Amino acid sequence: MVGIVVVSHSARLAEGVAELVRGVGGPELPFRATGGVDAPGRPLGTDAALVRDAIEEVWSEDGVLVLMDLGSALLSADLALEMLAPGHRDRVRLCGAPVVEGAVAAAVQAGQGSPLDRVEAEARAALSAKAAHLGEDPVRPAPAAAGGRGGGVAELRVTLRNRLGLHLRPAARLVEAVAPFTDAEILVQDATGGRGPASARSLSALLGLGARQGHALVVTASGAGSEEALAAVARIAGRGFGDRDEPAPAPPVEVAPGGAAPEGCLQGAPASPGQALGPVRHLRAAQPDA
Repeated sequence: MVGIVVVSHSARLAEGVAELVRGVGGPELPFRATGGVDAPGRPLGTDAALVRDAIEEVWSEDGVLVLMDLGSALLSADLALEMLAPGHRDRVRLCGAPVVEGAVAAAVQAGQGSPLDRVEAEARAALSAKAAHLGEDPVRPAPAAAGGRGGGVAELRVTLRNRLGLHLRPAARLVEAVAPFTDAEILVQDATGGRGPASARSLSALLGLGARQGHALVVTASGAGSEEALAAVARIAGRGFGDRDEPAPAPPVEVAPGGAAPEGCLQGAPASPGQALGPVRHLRAAQPDA
């Protein structure tokens, strides 16, 4: 698995990024964050020796991706590479992706066993969802590699019930759900918002859909294992994509004036035109103290 290292001038910032990355990548992810200078109180700055140690801790034959926050962090990372053994140095790559978004996107992709090139591409494309939302030109992630495309296309349609839509946590769970089906191409389209299709293997692409609560998602799969892949998507969608948010409320029941309310519903007398939405409060007379 590709290792990931974050280099920051601030020890507290490094700790915060580590908390976020482990929240989506899990405890097994080879990840280290280092910040501040190796001195009492960890003052602001970067330390090449600490960066070297962090790289060595997560190093593997699959490679290591290093993300840095500011200019001198890049210099410290460069110096750390010089301090590594040549055999290790050749498998370490410095990446200009944004530290927070890039580390999260890279963590999800590395967790699927993707190669270093793919992990780096996801990190560099991590701002695509934010750019699309703000109407800027997004950086598109590289197409996900998949196996054969033989056979027809299977389709699944689900309604997104998550209160916050397809945000970071459910999108990451979707990427994990389809990861085992390496010979299938799996695409997701927001049919309600008119965005997509996006690769179900790309966290950045999924977040770029901007899918919200109540939107209809159309998931298509082709190639070997496509039916099994859609079944896995259906299972995780049924569990709210691993999100503990409350499901979307049922649509309001409309009753024509003078009509009978459906069974189990109470019909009130309108006091003014229009509609209002809010919690129900029971009006009760105060009881005297005994």
